[in-house]
Amino acid sequence: MIDKRLFFIATAIIVVSMLASYSMTTYTTLFFGYSQFHFFIRQTLFGIAAILIMWTLAQFDPEKHAVPFGLGLFFLFFILMLTMHFLPSSIVTAVGGAKRWIKLPFISIAPVEFFKVGFVFFLAWSFSRKFQQTSTHPLWSELKLIVPYLVIFLIAVISIAIFQNDIGQVMVLGLTLSFMLVFAGRSLKLFFMLISLAAVLFVLFVSISEHRIARIKMWWASAQNYILSYLPGWVAQELKLDDAKESYQIVNSLNAIHHGGILGQGIGNGALKLGFLSEVHTDFILAGLSEELGFIGVGLLMFLYILLIHRLFKIAHRNKDTITYLFSVGVAMLIGFSLLINSYGISSILPIKGLAVPMLSYGGSSMLANGMALGMVLMLSKRKDAICESS
Repeated sequence: MIDKRLFFIATAIIVVSMLASYSMTTYTTLFFGYSQFHFFIRQTLFGIAAILIMWTLAQFDPEKHAVPFGLGLFFLFFILMLTMHFLPSSIVTAVGGAKRWIKLPFISIAPVEFFKVGFVFFLAWSFSRKFQQTSTHPLWSELKLIVPYLVIFLIAVISIAIFQNDIGQVMVLGLTLSFMLVFAGRSLKLFFMLISLAAVLFVLFVSISEHRIARIKMWWASAQNYILSYLPGWVAQELKLDDAKESYQIVNSLNAIHHGGILGQGIGNGALKLGFLSEVHTDFILAGLSEELGFIGVGLLMFLYILLIHRLFKIAHRNKDTITYLFSVGVAMLIGFSLLINSYGISSILPIKGLAVPMLSYGGSSMLANGMALGMVLMLSKRKDAICESS
């Protein structure tokens, strides 16, 4: 039986996204000369398509279609990610030298969004075949078991972090892989070792890019006063940067959150979206909504996400099938980590990573990919191994 609660919670978030795409794009439509309904119409079409994808995938027989669809998604977009850097500009859209989008009629798709879903399914499928539920192997034996997955992940890292210049997606994939290994029965020693390795790789990728170093400094300039206030004076003095410029985006993002207060300025009444806070309909949509809906409005929106993630874990918990269990957990991780990293970024807790808020930020690729992910969860939740429990 299809988990209708998951479907309706996701649909509610998508409806909020449709409305936000109208309210948040006032300045953008004027600046570029678009119709005032340009972004609203496009996001509504993306949202309806995602809802239809969810419902359609939920009708498929999981025994026949889940594995071919999931693995097909993984291999197709893995190959696309590896080859798109070498495709001509007539096919691939490049921004700042990074090729992230493939041009199609009426839409440009970002293969990494669909690859994430396929990657999580591949891990769920492969882990269910290779791993026992509990780990009794020594650390070295566990490492040998996961080498093939690390190789695939590192190839993806090269494609995403270097060719596409998108370290935020790498963070989401790395965290998801690490946590899925724990849920698949691997040891905590392995988990902490992988997290440490990821931290080293993060520092490496930041250190070889002047652009990323500059962004880290701008973030620190915005966050240092708050963080250093908790440290001893002599330590704070050593870490304080006097000549670093604060990030214009972060300053205006914090201003938008502060301006919203408890109840917000009202839908359509936000001021920071009027040219002060760029990308307010995409990466900074939570800041824009905070100004218009206030703490209570955004709190209710976060509650919807909590319900969504709780429902995914509920489906995982009630299902005896390992693929369904791990895939449901993996999708919850993808959505949860993307939401957290974006939220921490706009509030200056972490550096900005340019991640979309799942099913909320404007954009077709993210919306459709999340629709596929949740549709596959709905499909898999009908497997015969599922425990017949709907609560």
